[in-house]
Amino acid sequence: MPPLPHPAPRFLPLLLLVVIACATSGARCSDRRFPHLDRLRELHHRERRPAAEQEAAARGLLERLLPSHSASFEFRVISTDQCGGKACFVIDNHSLFDGKGTPEIFSDSATIVLIVILGVSGVEISAGLHWYLKHYCAVHISWYKTGGAQLSSIPLPGSLPRVPAGGVSIQRPVDWSYYQNAVTSSYSFAWWDWARWEKEIDWMALQGINLPLAFTGQEAIWQKVFQRYNISKSDLDNFFGGPAFLAWSRMANMHGWGGPLPQTWLDDQLALQKKILSRMYDFGMFPVLPAFSGNIPAALKSKFPSAKVTHLGNWFTVDSNPRWCCTYLLDASDPLFVEIGKLFIEEQIREYGRTSHIYNCDTFDENTPPLSDPNYISSLGAATFRGMQSGDDDAVWLMQGWLFTYDPFWEPPQMKALLHSVPVGRMIVLDLYAEVKPVWINSHQCMLHNFAADFEMYGVLDAVASGPIDARLSDNSTMVGVGMSMEGIEQNPIVYDLMSEMSFHHKRVDLQVWVNAYPTRRYGKSVTGLQDAWRILYHTLYNCTDGKNDKNRDVIVAFPDVEPFIIETPGLYTSARKEISTMSSKNKIVMDTSSDAYEKPHLWYDTSAVIHALELFLQYGDEVFDSNTFSWKTGRDKRYLLSQKVYDLVDLTRQVLAKYANEVFLKIIESFKSNNMNQVTTLSQHFLDLVSDLDTLLASHDGFLLGPWLEDAKGLARYQEQEIQYEWNARTQITMWFDNTETRASLLRDYANKYWSGLLRDYYGPRAAIYFKHLLLSMEKNEPFALEEWRREWISLTNNWQSDRKVFATTATGDALNISRSLYMKYLRSADPLELKGAGSPGKSATL
Repeated sequence: MPPLPHPAPRFLPLLLLVVIACATSGARCSDRRFPHLDRLRELHHRERRPAAEQEAAARGLLERLLPSHSASFEFRVISTDQCGGKACFVIDNHSLFDGKGTPEIFSDSATIVLIVILGVSGVEISAGLHWYLKHYCAVHISWYKTGGAQLSSIPLPGSLPRVPAGGVSIQRPVDWSYYQNAVTSSYSFAWWDWARWEKEIDWMALQGINLPLAFTGQEAIWQKVFQRYNISKSDLDNFFGGPAFLAWSRMANMHGWGGPLPQTWLDDQLALQKKILSRMYDFGMFPVLPAFSGNIPAALKSKFPSAKVTHLGNWFTVDSNPRWCCTYLLDASDPLFVEIGKLFIEEQIREYGRTSHIYNCDTFDENTPPLSDPNYISSLGAATFRGMQSGDDDAVWLMQGWLFTYDPFWEPPQMKALLHSVPVGRMIVLDLYAEVKPVWINSHQCMLHNFAADFEMYGVLDAVASGPIDARLSDNSTMVGVGMSMEGIEQNPIVYDLMSEMSFHHKRVDLQVWVNAYPTRRYGKSVTGLQDAWRILYHTLYNCTDGKNDKNRDVIVAFPDVEPFIIETPGLYTSARKEISTMSSKNKIVMDTSSDAYEKPHLWYDTSAVIHALELFLQYGDEVFDSNTFSWKTGRDKRYLLSQKVYDLVDLTRQVLAKYANEVFLKIIESFKSNNMNQVTTLSQHFLDLVSDLDTLLASHDGFLLGPWLEDAKGLARYQEQEIQYEWNARTQITMWFDNTETRASLLRDYANKYWSGLLRDYYGPRAAIYFKHLLLSMEKNEPFALEEWRREWISLTNNWQSDRKVFATTATGDALNISRSLYMKYLRSADPLELKGAGSPGKSATL
C-alpha cells in the first residue's frame, strides 16, 4: 500500500501494531449488546478441532523447535471455564518435581516431563510454551532471516527451571490476536512453499496469533466462480496480476500486470492454501478468508452489458494506460453483486470444508468511490455484507481501516455510512495507524510499522508498550483484539518481540526492564556493553515520535530523480544560491522544479549516539562470538547459533552507513553547486565505494541476500517460461513497477526497495554512477544537468536488470564482525568522516 506520492501530514501512515475495534460506539465489545460476537465465540469453540489434534499440533511444533526437550513438556487442552470464561494458558510444574527442581524417581532425566502447559487451544499452549521459554529460560524467537531462535540458554532436558508454586496463569485481556496486511502476501509471502509456511505458522502459534489472514490460492476460487458466468481462463489472464502483484489486483488497484497466471500456479497455490488452512485449524486458529468487494474482470461487463459497472480511476500509472489501470467495480445495487459474493463464500467453504466465519473485504482500498453520497456508500457496505451473509449466515466482516487514513474522501458522514451499513457486532475494523496517531481517542483503533518489507531500524516502543492498554481501558472502548499488520515481515525483531507480548499484558510494560533483558535473551548471555548499546537504540532508533512517514528513502535505495538544484544542501540555501546565481556557468540553471519533488530521507534521531551504540557492538562483539556460545543440544554450528548477533551487527552497521551515505550525497550536490569538479569526482567515487562495501557487509548474513528472493521465485515454476516470468516479477517488484516509458519512471519506483547484497552492487551502485556521470558532464560542458538523459539511461538499466538472468548467492559469506570493524574504521573513525582518507575498498565498486 503505497502512501500518497507527497502525503499531507494528517494522512501520513505507519504500520505495525493492530488494535481491532468493533464498528460501533458506546458499550464495550464484551457488553451483551453484541450478541453476535458471543455467538461467534461459541461457534469457534464448538467447531474447533478435537483437543487431541490441537495438542498434537503443539507437540509437533515443539519437536520442530526443540527436539532435545520434546519429552520435557506435557500439553493439555482445557476448557475456558478453567480460565474464567476467557482464553488463557497455565504453566505449572509436573507433580514429579521435588523441592530442588529435579525428578525424584527416574534416572533418565531427559525423558521426564518437568513442565505442564495447559491452554484453551493449541495456540494458547504454543504461546504458553513461548512464554515459559522466554521468561524462564531467556530464549528469543524470531524469524529465521532476522536471527532465528536463540535456544542456547535453555538448560539440559532434566534441569529446566521451575515456575512458582501453584503455576503461572496468563489470560488474554482481549479475544483476538490478528496478523498480516492485505499486501504482506505479495511483499513477503509471494514465493513461499509449504516448508516456509510451516515455519511461519509455528511462529504465529508461538506468538499467540489466532486470527491470521489466509489469502493464498484465492485466484483458483475466483476462477471457479467466474466459470459459472462463462468467463474463461483467457478472459481472466488480463484480470489477475502476476505472482508478485496479486495483492493489488485483488484490491482493484490494477489488473494484468506481471501476468498471466499459469494454470499450474492456480492449482499449486490452491493446494498450498489447503495445507495452510489445515495447519491453522489444527492449532485452533481462526483464519480470515477473503470476500467479494465488487472487483470484476472486464469480461463480466461484456457478458452482462446491462449490469451497473463503474470504471475506477488511475492508480499510480504513468499515463493511465488501460492495459494495467482503471479496473471495473460492480455497483452494489446490481443484483449480481450479492449473487457473486454469495457464490465466492460458498465456493471457499466447499473447497476448504470449513470456515471461521470471519471474512476480509477492503472496499476502495486506495481507490476513491465514484460518489460521496452517504446513501451510496451505505448501500455498497450493506451489499458487501449481504454477499458474505448469503454464503455464510454467521459471517463477520473484517475490514482494514486504511482507507480512512489514506483518502481525504472519507469524512465523518461517509465513514459513518459505511460502518453503520452492517448490523452491530458484524464488523471488525482494523485501525492501522495507532502507533503514531491512535484513532481510538475519537473513534476506533489500530497501528502499523513497515512499508513494503523495506529495511530501516525504526519503531516506537513506548507506543507499542502502552497503546493497546490505553485503548482497551479508554472510555467507550470497543476493542476486541490486538495484532500486527506490517506490510512486510523479517525486519526489526525487537518491535515484533514486544508486540507479540501485548496480546497477553493487562498493564503497561516497564520498558526499562524489558529492554535491559532483551539482549540477554537475544544473544544467550548477559553482556553489559550490549545492554548499554540497546538502551541507546531504544532511546534513538526505536523512539520515533515526530509522526512522520518512515518509508525508507535513503539515497542508496531510493535515488533522487531530480535536477540537482532541487535538492537542498546544508550551508548553501538562500545565501549560497545568491552567490551561485551570479555565476555564468550554465550548469547552475535551476530546471524542472515543478516535477518529481525530492523526498528527503527520514532522520529522527541523534546519529552520533547510534554510532556510539555501534562502537559498543564492535567492542563487545567478541564476548558473544566466542566459542562458549556453542550449544551441545542442536548440533548446529557456531555461526548459526550466533545468527542473532550477526544480524543485529549487520543491520546496525547498515543503518549507520546508509545515513552516512545520505550525507555524502548532499556533499556531492553541494560541491556541484559550488562548481568544484574535483570534489564531485572524489566524493562520487567515495559514494560508489561505500555502496560496494555495504554489499560486502550485507553478504555476511542470510537475511540480507537477494539470491533467496529470486531462487524462491524460480523454484515455484514448472517450466522455463514460467521461471523467466516469475523471476521478472520478483526483480520488478523490488525495483520499478509498474509501468514506465523511456524517459518517465514508474511512480512506484523503489517503493519496495531492499538492502540486499547483489542488489546494491548490480543495480543501486550502477544507477548512482549514471547520475554522477551526468553531474560531471554538466560541469565539463558547462551545460544544464541532462535530466532526461539521466532518466533514459536509468530506466534502461532498470528494464535490462529486470530481464536479466544472473544468479546470486543464496548463502552468506564473510566475517560480519571483521567487515563491520573495517567499515567503521574506513568511514566513521575520523572526527569528520567526510574528510576522505583515500582508503581502498574491500570490494569492486561501480565506477564513474
